[in-house]
Amino acid sequence: MKITIYSTRTCAYCHALKNWLDGKSVKYTEYLVDDNPIAAQNMVRLSGQMGVPFSTVEYDDGKQLNILGFDRPKFEFALTRQNKNG
Repeated sequence: MKITIYSTRTCAYCHALKNWLDGKSVKYTEYLVDDNPIAAQNMVRLSGQMGVPFSTVEYDDGKQLNILGFDRPKFEFALTRQNKNG
């Protein structure tokens, strides 16, 4: 499983999401869209909007789950799904 987070330096929900994942020892890649215009363009291409945090969860089977905001139930589901699949 690969988690990518698109965030900004000033987003409180972004910080909450990263702290939550850190507390669960979940690894992720972060792109700061306020510093990286290419990452911002990619986020808009994937999500169709400019809100942060926006995250992608890519599973080993090739499926991808997109999550807008710090949606804890969706992240719990994403982590549970990975644990069931291996």
